[in-house]
Amino acid sequence: MMLRINRESDEEVLLRCAESLCVAARTAPKGKGRDLLTTLILTGSDKDALALKMKEIAQRDALSFFERDAGNIQDCMVIVLIGSIKEPLGIPHCGFCGFEDCAAMSAAGGTCSFNSTDLGIALGSAASRAADLRLDNRIMYSAGKAAIELNLFPEEVSMAYAIPLSVTGKSPFFDRAH
Repeated sequence: MMLRINRESDEEVLLRCAESLCVAARTAPKGKGRDLLTTLILTGSDKDALALKMKEIAQRDALSFFERDAGNIQDCMVIVLIGSIKEPLGIPHCGFCGFEDCAAMSAAGGTCSFNSTDLGIALGSAASRAADLRLDNRIMYSAGKAAIELNLFPEEVSMAYAIPLSVTGKSPFFDRAH
Protein backbone atom coordinates (compact mmCIF):
# COMPACT_ATOMS: atom_id res chain seq x y z
CA MET A 1 0.00 0.00 0.00
CA MET A 2 1.17 3.52 -0.75
CA LEU A 3 -0.12 6.76 0.69
CA ARG A 4 0.30 9.90 -1.45
CA ILE A 5 -1.07 13.17 -0.13
CA ASN A 6 -1.27 16.23 -2.41
CA ARG A 7 1.23 14.82 -4.89
CA GLU A 8 -0.78 15.72 -7.99
CA SER A 9 1.51 18.69 -8.67
CA ASP A 10 4.73 16.68 -8.60
CA GLU A 11 6.97 17.25 -11.58
CA GLU A 12 6.75 13.56 -12.56
CA VAL A 13 2.95 13.76 -12.84
CA LEU A 14 3.10 17.01 -14.79
CA LEU A 15 5.71 15.56 -17.16
CA ARG A 16 3.38 12.67 -18.03
CA CYS A 17 0.58 15.17 -18.62
CA ALA A 18 2.88 17.32 -20.77
CA GLU A 19 3.75 14.29 -22.88
CA SER A 20 0.05 13.72 -23.55
CA LEU A 21 -0.28 17.36 -24.68
CA CYS A 22 2.58 16.77 -27.13
CA VAL A 23 0.81 13.66 -28.42
CA ALA A 24 -2.38 15.68 -28.93
CA ALA A 25 -0.43 18.30 -30.89
CA ARG A 26 1.32 15.67 -32.99
CA THR A 27 -1.90 13.89 -33.96
CA ALA A 28 -3.81 17.09 -34.81
CA PRO A 29 -4.83 17.39 -38.49
CA LYS A 30 -2.29 19.02 -40.79
CA GLY A 31 -2.45 20.54 -44.28
CA LYS A 32 -1.50 18.04 -46.99
CA GLY A 33 -0.65 15.62 -44.16
CA ARG A 34 2.76 17.32 -43.72
CA ASP A 35 3.97 17.31 -40.13
CA LEU A 36 6.18 20.37 -39.66
CA LEU A 37 5.78 20.53 -35.86
CA THR A 38 8.37 20.24 -33.14
CA THR A 39 7.42 19.82 -29.48
CA LEU A 40 9.56 20.45 -26.41
CA ILE A 41 8.99 20.09 -22.68
CA LEU A 42 10.93 22.38 -20.33
CA THR A 43 11.55 22.04 -16.61
CA GLY A 44 14.14 23.23 -14.10
CA SER A 45 16.99 25.44 -15.27
CA ASP A 46 15.78 25.39 -18.91
CA LYS A 47 12.41 26.74 -17.78
CA ASP A 48 14.15 29.36 -15.63
CA ALA A 49 16.31 30.44 -18.60
CA LEU A 50 13.12 30.90 -20.63
CA ALA A 51 11.65 33.18 -17.94
CA LEU A 52 14.88 35.22 -17.83
CA LYS A 53 14.84 35.63 -21.62
CA MET A 54 11.23 36.80 -21.44
CA LYS A 55 12.21 39.47 -18.89
CA GLU A 56 15.06 40.54 -21.16
CA ILE A 57 12.68 40.89 -24.12
CA ALA A 58 10.25 42.85 -21.92
CA GLN A 59 12.97 45.41 -21.19
CA ARG A 60 14.50 45.44 -24.66
CA ASP A 61 11.23 45.84 -26.56
CA ALA A 62 9.17 47.67 -23.90
CA LEU A 63 6.61 44.85 -23.76
CA SER A 64 5.35 44.64 -20.19
CA PHE A 65 3.23 41.54 -20.82
CA PHE A 66 6.45 39.55 -21.38
CA GLU A 67 7.43 40.40 -17.78
CA ARG A 68 4.00 39.38 -16.50
CA ASP A 69 4.11 36.11 -18.46
CA ALA A 70 7.65 35.42 -17.21
CA GLY A 71 6.22 35.39 -13.70
CA ASN A 72 3.76 32.70 -14.79
CA ILE A 73 6.59 30.67 -16.31
CA GLN A 74 8.56 30.92 -13.06
CA ASP A 75 5.52 29.75 -11.07
CA CYS A 76 4.98 26.62 -13.19
CA MET A 77 6.98 23.40 -13.04
CA VAL A 78 6.49 22.29 -16.64
CA ILE A 79 6.21 24.15 -19.94
CA VAL A 80 5.14 22.61 -23.26
CA LEU A 81 6.48 24.35 -26.37
CA ILE A 82 5.08 23.73 -29.83
CA GLY A 83 6.74 25.19 -32.91
CA SER A 84 6.47 24.92 -36.66
CA ILE A 85 8.91 24.91 -39.49
CA LYS A 86 8.28 27.73 -41.95
CA GLU A 87 7.95 25.84 -45.22
CA PRO A 88 5.47 26.38 -48.05
CA LEU A 89 3.29 23.38 -48.84
CA GLY A 90 3.27 24.12 -52.56
CA ILE A 91 -0.48 24.10 -53.13
CA PRO A 92 -1.08 25.51 -56.64
CA HIS A 93 -3.19 28.68 -56.88
CA CYS A 94 -3.77 28.75 -53.09
CA GLY A 95 -3.03 32.42 -52.33
CA PHE A 96 -4.13 32.16 -48.66
CA CYS A 97 -0.85 33.80 -47.64
CA GLY A 98 -1.68 36.90 -49.68
CA PHE A 99 0.90 36.21 -52.38
CA GLU A 100 0.42 35.00 -55.94
CA ASP A 101 2.15 31.70 -55.28
CA CYS A 102 4.59 29.94 -52.96
CA ALA A 103 7.62 31.28 -54.84
CA ALA A 104 6.47 34.89 -54.41
CA MET A 105 5.66 34.24 -50.74
CA SER A 106 9.09 32.69 -50.11
CA ALA A 107 10.90 35.51 -51.93
CA ALA A 108 9.12 38.08 -49.75
CA GLY A 109 9.92 36.18 -46.55
CA GLY A 110 6.26 35.40 -45.95
CA THR A 111 4.75 32.50 -44.06
CA CYS A 112 2.63 29.77 -45.57
CA SER A 113 -0.88 30.04 -44.16
CA PHE A 114 -0.95 26.31 -43.65
CA ASN A 115 2.12 26.46 -41.37
CA SER A 116 0.49 28.90 -38.97
CA THR A 117 -2.94 27.27 -39.27
CA ASP A 118 -1.51 23.81 -38.51
CA LEU A 119 0.35 25.26 -35.52
CA GLY A 120 -2.88 26.84 -34.28
CA ILE A 121 -4.81 23.59 -34.64
CA ALA A 122 -2.05 21.71 -32.78
CA LEU A 123 -2.11 24.30 -29.98
CA GLY A 124 -5.88 24.00 -29.70
CA SER A 125 -5.62 20.23 -29.54
CA ALA A 126 -2.91 20.40 -26.84
CA ALA A 127 -4.83 23.00 -24.79
CA SER A 128 -7.94 20.85 -25.11
CA ARG A 129 -5.99 17.90 -23.72
CA ALA A 130 -4.83 20.08 -20.83
CA ALA A 131 -8.47 20.95 -20.17
CA ASP A 132 -9.39 17.24 -20.31
CA LEU A 133 -6.77 16.65 -17.60
CA ARG A 134 -8.09 19.67 -15.63
CA LEU A 135 -4.67 21.36 -15.74
CA ASP A 136 -4.43 25.11 -15.45
CA ASN A 137 -2.87 26.31 -18.70
CA ARG A 138 -2.60 29.24 -21.05
CA ILE A 139 -1.23 29.57 -24.57
CA MET A 140 1.60 32.14 -24.59
CA TYR A 141 3.13 33.82 -27.61
CA SER A 142 5.67 35.55 -25.36
CA ALA A 143 7.26 32.32 -24.12
CA GLY A 144 7.29 30.90 -27.65
CA LYS A 145 9.13 33.95 -28.96
CA ALA A 146 11.65 33.71 -26.13
CA ALA A 147 12.19 30.01 -26.89
CA ILE A 148 12.94 30.86 -30.53
CA GLU A 149 15.43 33.55 -29.44
CA LEU A 150 17.09 31.08 -27.05
CA ASN A 151 17.52 28.64 -29.96
CA LEU A 152 15.72 25.90 -28.05
CA PHE A 153 14.16 24.63 -31.27
CA PRO A 154 15.96 23.35 -34.35
CA GLU A 155 17.06 26.22 -36.59
CA GLU A 156 14.29 25.71 -39.16
CA VAL A 157 11.53 26.27 -36.57
CA SER A 158 10.58 29.94 -36.84
CA MET A 159 7.30 30.26 -34.93
CA ALA A 160 6.31 28.80 -31.59
CA TYR A 161 3.99 29.13 -28.64
CA ALA A 162 4.17 27.81 -25.09
CA ILE A 163 1.64 26.16 -22.84
CA PRO A 164 2.71 26.44 -19.19
CA LEU A 165 1.03 23.92 -16.89
CA SER A 166 -0.05 24.44 -13.31
CA VAL A 167 -1.79 22.34 -10.68
CA THR A 168 -2.69 24.65 -7.83
CA GLY A 169 -5.80 25.60 -5.92
CA LYS A 170 -6.11 28.79 -8.03
CA SER A 171 -4.97 29.19 -11.59
CA PRO A 172 -2.03 31.60 -11.88
CA PHE A 173 -3.16 32.49 -15.41
CA PHE A 174 -6.25 34.48 -14.38
CA ASP A 175 -6.58 37.73 -12.45
CA ARG A 176 -3.17 38.71 -13.81
CA ALA A 177 -1.97 42.30 -13.83
CA HIS A 178 -2.00 43.85 -17.28
